[in-house]
Amino acid sequence: MNKGRKTTKEERIEIVAFCIENGKNYRLTMEKYGVSYQQIYSWMRKYEEKGVDGLNDRRGKAKPEDKLTEADKLRMENKILQAKLKEMEMENKLLKKLRELRGGNH
Repeated sequence: MNKGRKTTKEERIEIVAFCIENGKNYRLTMEKYGVSYQQIYSWMRKYEEKGVDGLNDRRGKAKPEDKLTEADKLRMENKILQAKLKEMEMENKLLKKLRELRGGNH
């Protein structure tokens, strides 16, 4: 585990998107990106509360990397929304399969 590893906003968005896309599997996300459970949880919570802007690094002085163009913000938000859509599609398939196993076609 890399304690206190610095990440860019783009990395935080990628990590949140990966976590969402993989059914909020924090362990898998920890292993893939080398960040702590607490950090992933914090970023997930901030994203859910404030969207992409919640993933800005607010420690110390504001950095130029936090000054994103509107197109950059939309691209990052799109990445997370795609991950959420994939998660929902997987849930939908599971529900359909469960319905089939229970013998219903509703």
